[in-house]
Parts: sequence; C-alpha cells; structure tokens
Amino acid sequence: MTAETATLTQTTLRRHRDVAEGTMAFHFERPPGFDFRAGQALELLLPDPASPGKDFGHAFSIVSAPHDDELVIATRMRDSSYKKVLKALAPDASVRLDGPFGSLTLHNKRSRAAVFIAGGIGITPFMSIIRHATHEGIAQPIVLLYSNRRPEDSAFLAELQALQESNPQFRLVATMTEMEKSARPWAGERRLVDAAFVREAVLDLPDPIFYVAGPPAMVEAIRRTLAEAGIDEDDIRSEDFVGY
Repeated sequence: MTAETATLTQTTLRRHRDVAEGTMAFHFERPPGFDFRAGQALELLLPDPASPGKDFGHAFSIVSAPHDDELVIATRMRDSSYKKVLKALAPDASVRLDGPFGSLTLHNKRSRAAVFIAGGIGITPFMSIIRHATHEGIAQPIVLLYSNRRPEDSAFLAELQALQESNPQFRLVATMTEMEKSARPWAGERRLVDAAFVREAVLDLPDPIFYVAGPPAMVEAIRRTLAEAGIDEDDIRSEDFVGY
C-alpha cells in the first residue's frame, strides 16, 4: 500500500486485545478531523529501537468504521522488530500515523452485490465496510467468503456471525480448512475456496463485484479461482497485504 497523502497525525493507544490465536487488535484515540472511508488504511509509525530518534512504519487496514470514535487495527503478531515494539506499547503511549489512503472501498452502485473474499488477516478492511454498512442500513447485498484453518485462527468470527443476524443484507460463508487441528466444534464449511465454492456462494446475487484481500500469494490464487469461476477481471478488485 502506498500513502496518497503525507499528513502525520499524533495519537495515543487506548488498549490492545487478542482477537484470535496469534492475532491482536490495537485501539487508538481517533484524532480530530481524521476522516476515512470504510476499507481504507493508515500507516502506523513507531520508534525504531535500532535507530534512536527515528521511526519505522507499517501499513494497516482500519478495522473500525467511519462512525466509530476510535481507530482500530489488527495484525498477526510475527516475531519481527516492528511487531515487538507494537506489542510492547503501553496504554496512553504516543504514536504517529499517516493517512488515510487506499481504494478498496465499497462501490456506489447499490443494485450490484459485493462479494468479499478474505483469508486470515485479510478480513480487516472488510470488517470496517461490513460494520459501516450495517450501521448505515445500506440496502446492498454483501457476502463474505472467509477462509481460515481453524475457528481459533479466525479474527472477529463471533462478531461477523452477530452482524449476519442483525443485517439482513449481509451473509457470512465461513470455511475452516484444517479442522482436524482444532479443539473447537464447527458445523460450517470445511472446503477450500475453489471455483465451485464461489459459484455456489454467489448463485443468487445481482451482478456482483468481487473484492479480495490478503497476502500476495493468496490474492493471486483467488484471482485465478475467480477466473475459473467465469468472473470477468473487470469485476475484481484486490489488495495485497505484505509483511503481515
């Protein structure tokens, strides 16, 4: 992701929490005037311990919705220098952010359905969009195909299930591909997201536009799957998450 603006803003950490095994969400104060569209991203700048006086940054999709009073990001907690600094942030720690930027936002033609396809942490931009669409009562069919290995790995799964109950325009199709490694029950899909899976999920949708987010290899694989399912590439929008 590349910033479209260079406006640095100061904020502070409110809290952090686990949202899945190995995945954490970080809640920051929303600075006055920080306006964004659901699905956009920001760059979070942290002090670099290897270069005193300098910052290093990482781009994150904004998980919170435009109507929320805070900014929330979520990420896999890898063993990198940046993630170590991020995890060690104490409440009220001051950080800087750049943004917002990005164009993976919901299309305006409400008569056309939206199909989101996410693997793992690729769920983050779609959380913001689904939350906001539900809050605003947007009359647009939205389907989320959400693939994880296990329920334990599935960030925001319980909230997505609740959103499906409260929003008649939203349908969640979650699949767990390695349930043999899970200690939790699961009554849903266990298949890989292949062309047949996609065709079944979108069978009754009006002229859908497809959105894909995740690591580059996953995004490329899903784009090939969509091509196999007969989806025109002009109806596919995608965003790669590097370094998650």
